[in-house]
Amino acid sequence: MASGACCGVLRGFLFEYDTPRIVLIKSRKVGLVNRAVQLAILAYVIGWVFVWEKGYQETDSVVSSVTAKVKGITMTNTSELGLRVWDVADYVIPPQLPDKTTVCNSSEDCSAGYIGTHSNGVQTGKCRKYSTSVKTCEIYAWCPVENDTRLPKPAFLKDAENFTILVKNNIWYPKFNFTRRNILPSISTTYLKTCIYHPKTDPFCPIFRVRQIVEAAGQNFQEMAVEGGVMGVQINWNCDLDKPAYYCVPKYTFRRLDNKDANHRVSPGYNFRFAKYYKDASGTDSRTLIKAYGIRFDIMVFGKAGKFDIIPTMINIGSGLALFGVATVLCDIVVLYFMKKRYYYREKKYKYVEDYELGADFLWEDSFFG
Repeated sequence: MASGACCGVLRGFLFEYDTPRIVLIKSRKVGLVNRAVQLAILAYVIGWVFVWEKGYQETDSVVSSVTAKVKGITMTNTSELGLRVWDVADYVIPPQLPDKTTVCNSSEDCSAGYIGTHSNGVQTGKCRKYSTSVKTCEIYAWCPVENDTRLPKPAFLKDAENFTILVKNNIWYPKFNFTRRNILPSISTTYLKTCIYHPKTDPFCPIFRVRQIVEAAGQNFQEMAVEGGVMGVQINWNCDLDKPAYYCVPKYTFRRLDNKDANHRVSPGYNFRFAKYYKDASGTDSRTLIKAYGIRFDIMVFGKAGKFDIIPTMINIGSGLALFGVATVLCDIVVLYFMKKRYYYREKKYKYVEDYELGADFLWEDSFFG
């Protein structure tokens, strides 16, 4: 009996072969489903894969370098600095961060040579009276120490909204050996001296007015300049290299990168400190320390280029043709499981054929071992 069961398994699994059978079903419902699915697949392959996504192209990511030049002059008149003119050398500065003072009760609380995290200098080891009620550790430092309690309202350099920024951007697509710059070949020296970027009237001018950048991000410059902030200038290069090179042009967008919501009021905005050093009339080393609340500009470049290549074209054509098999699968499901005459269609779809000679041998073996 065990041998008979084994032979039955061999006969049912090893010695079978399935071959597709073509059955022509004349049904209006099934025909409409079949054509609708085929039409949807055809629209996807042509419309989305080849037209929208350009599936016939090989693509490459952008390699970029950016430089920027700020221009603008303004003037201030304050009790601390007096009448002063500010130019590029004054307001384009890298950041530096000093510390705060340390409170003490006696000299035992101060250590000579110690530099605290929140200190403005090196401690001498002595505790000195700062006011009638407060004592602090004496330090070697620039005097007087910084007063970090006041914000300049309105913005100190409020006229900086009229400053301009020249952005120079060079891109390279190494796979296609294609280079481009945002100062387009059609831009002349005369034009560059007078143009200002505008998204509608002058979208390819590489010179931007600060106020327009901030407003394009939905912000107000005079409010933003009080505590500072970070602005993003995004340059997008999406190039179809099957077209002439002059169609490859930059697209500029702007957004504020730091968060000014009420939930983010700890250390808001953007600021930094810098100093100007000199000797006074008596020969003493002196400096003017400035805490600047400013706007930082981060320039980010994105892009993708595509060019016709036979390999992705053939791959996507093959994938599209393979998708047409989905229509057959869906129609089979409808015919075999959802239609009223599904049992009739199932009989026409599947046909079982026995091998006559092998069938006789198996019958003899079953009777012999049985």
